[in-house]
Amino acid sequence: MSEPASMQPLPDRRAFLGGALAAAGVALVSPLARAAGSIGPVAASDVIKVIVIGCGGRGTGAAMQALKADPGVVIWAMADAFADKMDAAVAELQKGEMSPRVQVPPERRFSGFDGAEKACQSGGHVAIIAGPPGLRPDHLRCAVDAGLHVFCEKPMFSDAAGAKRVIECVKTARAKNVNLVSGFCWRRSSPERETFRRIADGQIGEVVAMHSDYLTTPLGVQMRKPEWTDMEFQLRNWQHMVWLSGDFIVEQAVHSIDKINWAFANEAPIRCTGIGGRAVRENIPERGDVYDHFGIVYEWANDRRATLVWRQYPDSFNENVDTIIGTRGRAFVNGWGPVHRITGAVNWNYPANGPKPNMYQVEHNELFAAIRKGQRIDDGDWMVQSCRLALMGRMAAYTGQAVTWKDVIESKEDLMPPKLAMDAPPPVPTVRQPGKTKLV
Repeated sequence: MSEPASMQPLPDRRAFLGGALAAAGVALVSPLARAAGSIGPVAASDVIKVIVIGCGGRGTGAAMQALKADPGVVIWAMADAFADKMDAAVAELQKGEMSPRVQVPPERRFSGFDGAEKACQSGGHVAIIAGPPGLRPDHLRCAVDAGLHVFCEKPMFSDAAGAKRVIECVKTARAKNVNLVSGFCWRRSSPERETFRRIADGQIGEVVAMHSDYLTTPLGVQMRKPEWTDMEFQLRNWQHMVWLSGDFIVEQAVHSIDKINWAFANEAPIRCTGIGGRAVRENIPERGDVYDHFGIVYEWANDRRATLVWRQYPDSFNENVDTIIGTRGRAFVNGWGPVHRITGAVNWNYPANGPKPNMYQVEHNELFAAIRKGQRIDDGDWMVQSCRLALMGRMAAYTGQAVTWKDVIESKEDLMPPKLAMDAPPPVPTVRQPGKTKLV
């Protein structure tokens, strides 16, 4: 096991915030302007240095997509809690023809909890944020304070305190005039974009109801090694720890919740109710304190409702579909199908031979094109709202109470431990019990 280079304890969670280029065939002409109001167009000959924060599968994939998005991109620095994750990411990225543009020497690989801040000060231009969601508010703060353009994976936070910090980061990104692109990939899928554009144009009338289901299988775990501290063990199994992932309604089902938010034009619901629990989840430490199923009902004025069913069961039927019902028709979206259609006053199908570019790649194509053109993408408001809707559903399921939007906005929930250090105690995994767990 590779020990993190930096294992010094931080005094508290707030303290967490605290080279020459030698690429073959790539020349650095001038640095990218990052000061407020100076985002101007970037010459085709300018190199764009990318920092990757969080070097697991999603971070590595996003780094590869950044390289494909623009021939002037180089991977400049990396940060992760664990050195072995960065080494594996570099090895994966260097397998292909773009290897010369992966320029992350040991001195620009920053491990430990303070690695993100160090990486953001290493002279880069763009930050890819793909570490555990519970840490993303702090990583986002490091990036926007440094004036970096940002691609931030979803969800952007795991608790109410994180939501408030991300909202402040959105304000900072606007003040510094930098791009803020979210990892809500369905918003960059061509069939979904066209379907939801038609919904917004009124082709099914006013949206009055929606049902989304996200039925899938469990994610894997990292079995504990004797030399791991409790903190390292939880970080290596972050998807299964509520303080790090937000539970799977926040970490995974938030994709469907974002489509609910999209269909209802980013209008905040009045209240929601929900159920959830652990039906088949193994009772092992690696499975932490997350549920394996949720059922949520969101409610708006005039008796409008959206329902969400999510679960992770092994050896079971899987699908990911959305049905949106309006006063003049309905829309059906099956992203895994794929089938996208509208019926009613308007009848339409997304053509079988219509464009279907990889939505993960489109996220980065659009970000780097905006940087080159001196334009700005700002996903801030709706990405925060979609994540807050996920928190709202989790609050309802955990407590068994009806939760209002005001409860979400005013929540004092803060799941983070007082210290972030490999030898510090993480939160004790505690499976929430409806009727006993209280709203905070």
